[in-house]
Amino acid sequence: MLIRNGMVYRPDFRFRWGDVRVKDGRIEEVSNTPLMPEKEEAIIDATGRLVIPGLTDIHFHGCVGFDTNDATHEALSAMAEYEAGCGITTICPATMTLPEERIEQIVKTAYRHKKRSSVEADLVGVNLEGPFIALGRVGAQNPAYVHEPDVEFLRNLLLETEHFPRLITIAPEVKGAIACIRALHDDIRFSIGHTEATYEEARKGFEAGARHLTHMYNAMPGIHHRAPGPIAAAAEQPEVTCEIISDGVHIHPAAVRAAFFLMGPEKMILISDSTRATGKPDGEYELGGQPIFKHDHAAFLKDGTLAGSTTNVYDCMVNAISFGIPVEDAVRAATYNPAKAIGILPQYGTIEAGKRAKLLVIDPSKNMRLERVINE
Repeated sequence: MLIRNGMVYRPDFRFRWGDVRVKDGRIEEVSNTPLMPEKEEAIIDATGRLVIPGLTDIHFHGCVGFDTNDATHEALSAMAEYEAGCGITTICPATMTLPEERIEQIVKTAYRHKKRSSVEADLVGVNLEGPFIALGRVGAQNPAYVHEPDVEFLRNLLLETEHFPRLITIAPEVKGAIACIRALHDDIRFSIGHTEATYEEARKGFEAGARHLTHMYNAMPGIHHRAPGPIAAAAEQPEVTCEIISDGVHIHPAAVRAAFFLMGPEKMILISDSTRATGKPDGEYELGGQPIFKHDHAAFLKDGTLAGSTTNVYDCMVNAISFGIPVEDAVRAATYNPAKAIGILPQYGTIEAGKRAKLLVIDPSKNMRLERVINE
């Protein structure tokens, strides 16, 4: 396959004209000069179009009526097919705060799934959102299953699944959290979130080895000039990456712009935090054992608490651009940055020879309309 005459997103996070050749499921060549078509080679004319890497969502729970916590191959395939159709070609779906034996079952099912298909996104890991969080900031999580960090459970799960869990949310102020981070930060990326941490407590978490912030602004203290909290602590740590939900509901557009300005484009990661209601009509659904209700472009608990989004991360990227984030920075936050954060950059996240052929062709003149997904 030859993609010709496109504005190709390069590893230096800039668009430049070029051709891209795909062969045997890999990117074979990226050229600044026209490539000659090979015999019987399929050609995609990308004139006037952007060519970017397939997106990676490292924090979403479900879509089209299914959820990671269903722990079935049917659910994982349905979710992966929907995501790929939306331009999200690599996924790291999230669990919820649940009993440890249930989390183990979910992770091991996902680990065994490992299905590669042209109609499904590649499942590259699992994100553990809990249960080592703060009771006062559970959000839509079930407080009945919150408990102190369990190093042995996490260590065994990592060993038994070849480190398939890529991320885990932890509240650094809870008993045992700092010791857990110190013990396992080389084996899994700890993310501070669902927390009531002060600036000082969050900083201790980062100094112990945490390198991520779970859905910035949500389920954590905000920035106050006398109590700057975990956001300010994250801003001071160059290696810490920060998730943000750009669905237009969870966070005001001005706060999205402020986050990119404060953290810098090299640290920001767009996530969807989507639920099983995504891609489905308004109505009642389920999240982590609790009923949720889709309306007004989001999902809510019965008491009105936000309970995840109903927007996929491609649309979150388009939203971020409409909010004023430069296209180059928004694409980086949905491709390179998440792939780097969870350790899959050698195979995904940029358009370079040798990487897996995950590419999107987009029409920038029509509100970043997705025209073609190459998912090999």
